Amino acid sequence: MMDRKVTALKSQKRNPQRVNVFLDGEFAFGLSRIATAWLQIGQELSANNIRELQAADQQETAYQKALHFLSYRPRSENEVRKNLRKHNISDEAIPDVLDRLRQNGLVDDVQFAQTWVENRSEFRPRGQWKLRIELRQKGIGDDIIEEILQGLDDDELAYRAALKQLRKYRGLERADYRRKMSAFLARRGFGYGVAAPVVERVWAEEQYNLSTEDNA
Repeated sequence: MMDRKVTALKSQKRNPQRVNVFLDGEFAFGLSRIATAWLQIGQELSANNIRELQAADQQETAYQKALHFLSYRPRSENEVRKNLRKHNISDEAIPDVLDRLRQNGLVDDVQFAQTWVENRSEFRPRGQWKLRIELRQKGIGDDIIEEILQGLDDDELAYRAALKQLRKYRGLERADYRRKMSAFLARRGFGYGVAAPVVERVWAEEQYNLSTEDNA
């Protein structure tokens, strides 16, 4: 195949970040603006040059899709990988995209898992069993999960979860309270051995607070 000459470079009207490349007076293909940085009018391109340009464009397109996906919230590497496949990015291109994201500090499974656990513990406390399931669903490896969960206290997490839920159960009879609070803690991943003492502790504290208010 003979070399072809670049005869025009025109920004796309709908997406100014992409450029239409014309070779020998005819539209040939579109590229990301970054991929066209070294192109000039009158430049000769070999078939190999064209393949390299299109490969670079695919990489840049994949990277920009990953950045868009990450713009909403932090993601695990596995979530990014699945999203790129969803957008028909080839399996060959994905590792390079993930490497670039790692180098730029945009994906980090250890930091992702740490943030996930901290947010859960602060706003929606749950047991380690439940946290393990959630992190595995995000594609986090067991070694990272064990590292992050080390030192967590299920008793304390269950207590905090029960306190947050208590406002919904105020005024219930003891039997109803125990049934509903126990079921709630079970759904949050706390076993009976952890949940039962917490249920009684929170009930006792609430009754003490109510009696104190009555006697004030």
